Amino acid sequence: RNVHISGASLFFTCMFIHIGRGIYYGSFKNFKTWYSGVILFILSMLTAFLGYVLPWGQMSFWAATVITNLLSAVPMMGGTLVETVWGGYSVGDPTLKRFLVLHFLMPFSMIAVSLIHLVFLHETGSNNPMGINPNMDKIPFHPYFSFKDILGFSILLTFLITFSLLLPYLTTDPDNFSPANSMVTPPHIKPEWYFLFAYSILRAIP
Repeated sequence: RNVHISGASLFFTCMFIHIGRGIYYGSFKNFKTWYSGVILFILSMLTAFLGYVLPWGQMSFWAATVITNLLSAVPMMGGTLVETVWGGYSVGDPTLKRFLVLHFLMPFSMIAVSLIHLVFLHETGSNNPMGINPNMDKIPFHPYFSFKDILGFSILLTFLITFSLLLPYLTTDPDNFSPANSMVTPPHIKPEWYFLFAYSILRAIP
């Protein structure tokens, strides 16, 4: 469980670095590759949100309540959408079951989009800091890059396990260790760090 919690933070750390690199090197100019990556990022955020609700602590419950209520802003059918997601007239056990099933299924859609993303990437080639023509001076992927990838993966895995053993709850809100209670609203409802950019946008809207 600790590896799963810490793994989410590590996953989004790598993803934000990847996005930053893509912006810096102009990867957004390859529209198919970029937009498939955007879809993958949205699916990742949705999967992380669904997983955040599953511990069913105070922050989990109220995060689910706040975010799902955003659907009520959809004209004509907002109320119906919210009740469909909830499985009733408030966040409860049916909501938790729905989120558990979706949290299990979403990674399969992420795998599919990742494969599409890779196909588009191989059509154009990835951008590089040298700015050279990618069709020139090529070298084999193995062993030049495969060994580097294995080394990088080993370092990340070692870091993840060490972090999970020594500081497993560093990124977890203490309020989420309290069981969900619909009668008690936490004094502050703050998401995980990788949701803060979206939370800031939400807070900025009157």
